[in-house]
Order: sequence, then structure tokens, then C-alpha cells
Amino acid sequence: MKDSNGNLVQGRTRWRRFAAVVIPAAVVAGGLMTGVAQGKVPVALNVSGQSFKISADQLNGTGFTQYGSVAVKKDGTQIPVAASGIKSAELYNLCQSVVVIPGHLSLVIRAGRGGTPASAENLLIGMDALAGDAKFTNIDIGTDASALSKDGFSSHGQTGAFGQEADKVEIHNLKQRAYSTNAGTFTLTGLSMKVDLTGYECFADSALD
Repeated sequence: MKDSNGNLVQGRTRWRRFAAVVIPAAVVAGGLMTGVAQGKVPVALNVSGQSFKISADQLNGTGFTQYGSVAVKKDGTQIPVAASGIKSAELYNLCQSVVVIPGHLSLVIRAGRGGTPASAENLLIGMDALAGDAKFTNIDIGTDASALSKDGFSSHGQTGAFGQEADKVEIHNLKQRAYSTNAGTFTLTGLSMKVDLTGYECFADSALD
């Protein structure tokens, strides 16, 4: 592991711990929402407010950023999230699940199996929890969130807010809980989508503890 001036940082990622730095309560209550009102913080609009789970055996990404943002429900309710931007990503053995009726009904999507990954360009995810074994290449930690650039997006977080970015990211055993996903292009090789009558999820909540 190296510091922000080194080339490599690797280890176990627990998103709740990182989110405590990215979006502390005072920022959520004050500056972040002020930034949203002024149009300085990018947001995901008209989200349902229901979280969904995404897992993958491995994610390989180039052009990676992380910073605090919000997802906004249709009624205006704002949900603080950690935004993760990736310019180009590959995901092996992708699973996405959303529970419709707990214990009885869920929608499950699978792709990227058999050694051929699913892929995404200009990927932006609004999440509140993530776990996995991560390696970052050429990482800068503590960058002003408004000055992030490696993911290629034109806007990021609020001026003065915490951010980090890396040339590359590799996460094994990826598990994340998200409220929104946006991509310029999302290619789901070997797509399988089904309604599961047992309420199946890609992983248990305990995997994020």
C-alpha cells in the first residue's frame, strides 16, 4: 500500500467506512444540499428510492473517481450517496437483484458469464455500501471533489469536498448496494433476466458489515 503520491493502494474496501469520510453528517445536512441547490453537485434524478444489489466476481476499471453526491426521488426527497465514476469497466459474472416483495418476489439479472465480461462506458453509480478486495493504480486521495477528472465526466462534487481518483481500479468479490446506475453504454453479454419467486438476492446484507 502506498500513499496519495504513490502508484498503488490495495486492500479490503468497506464502503460504509469510506462514506463516513466522503459524506459526514454535517456535509449532508448543510454544504452538500446547498451545493445541490446551486447546481454544483451532480445528482441522479427521479430515482425510486429503493436500493438494489450488484455483485461481480471481478471488476476492472480505468478512469475512476469517488465523491459525495445525492439521489433525488420524484417527490424531492434527497438520498445521500457516494458517487463512483468509471470511464470504462468490465464486470465478470455480474448479478443484479431488486426485491419486490421480501421473501417472495425479486427481479434478478445476470450477465458476463463464461469468461466474457459485461462492459460499461461512462459508468456512474450512486451507492451507500460496498465491499470487496480492491487495488488502485496511481491513486490520489483527498483531491478536491470539484477537481476530479480521471473518469472523463464534466462535473463532480462540491468545491472543498473530499474526493479520490485513480488511473485504474480492480475489485475482486465486488458487492455493492446502490440507488442509481447510469452508463453511456452498458453491454450485457449472455443476458439472463428472471422473476424469482423466493425473493433471491445476489448477496446477504451481512456481506456489507
